[in-house]
Amino acid sequence: MRAFDPDLLPVVALTLRVTVSALVIAAVVGIPAGVWLGLARFPGKRVLTALVYTGMALPPVVVGLLTYMLLSRSGPLAFLEWLFTPNAMILAQTVMALPLVAGLVMGAVASVPHDLVLQVRSLGATPWQVRWTILREVRVAVLFALLVAFGRIVSEVGAAYMVGGNIQGYTRVLSTAVMMETGKGDFGVALALGGWLMVLALTVNLAAMRLQGRLA
Repeated sequence: MRAFDPDLLPVVALTLRVTVSALVIAAVVGIPAGVWLGLARFPGKRVLTALVYTGMALPPVVVGLLTYMLLSRSGPLAFLEWLFTPNAMILAQTVMALPLVAGLVMGAVASVPHDLVLQVRSLGATPWQVRWTILREVRVAVLFALLVAFGRIVSEVGAAYMVGGNIQGYTRVLSTAVMMETGKGDFGVALALGGWLMVLALTVNLAAMRLQGRLA
């Protein structure tokens, strides 16, 4: 593979498909969970919060190992037959992104002045309306959380390689391609592929900055 081969386009496309899919799932689950955790008061909240923060620091190889065990022939999710498929990579990256999104949103919501929450409730807002109002208040922080999660999973290689296998034309993404070319000693191509990762990250960040200007 060369840096500008036609074969590179499917690799870039799969990288975007896996990363965006994982990020969307993490956002759909993690944002409401973060808002709920930031506002809720219940016994055991500290333990649950500690678990979320621990998940934010999970090493990718550990996530890859756990996902592999779940999807392997002896695992509880073997019936899905996802191992060494893009779906397995999406699952692994979702596990990595979900605690990041939930934890950062939770921290942002918890920093909202309690007086605002009380004021919204005094106006007769339902619990869902309260959460929606607070979510709008921290919308820039939510965008930041999604950017952090995107940055972590788009360049992740350990979990993607363990559950995807780096199969050419099927599960090879930019990060695993960089690893492969580095192992072959072709550092020029590895750097060029790394440049593609940088372009993707820069494009997403520029789009996010433009959106942030509209949200502010």
